[in-house]
Amino acid sequence: MIALTAAVLADADDWNGHMGWDGGWWMLILGTLIMVGLVVLIVWLVRTTAGGVGTNSSAAPEDPMGSARRILAERYARGEISTDEYRERVDGLAGHG
Repeated sequence: MIALTAAVLADADDWNGHMGWDGGWWMLILGTLIMVGLVVLIVWLVRTTAGGVGTNSSAAPEDPMGSARRILAERYARGEISTDEYRERVDGLAGHG
């Protein structure tokens, strides 16, 4: 048993004590890729969990009259209001806009 252990340890010395991993330029590249990956992961997690806070700050607020007209058109399309009622309400909105 001792002879086998000594043989394994002597054979391990051929790998310079690094178990076959001499290091070098590829370790620098691998380390850099891992760090970049971690940064990308953290940024992605922060952006997805932030709930979109501040992502639409440059957009102009929606026109309330346009929104009201769109809702009227949707209700008319669904048949909730008649043609006369639709025209009356659109005319009413035109008087306010």
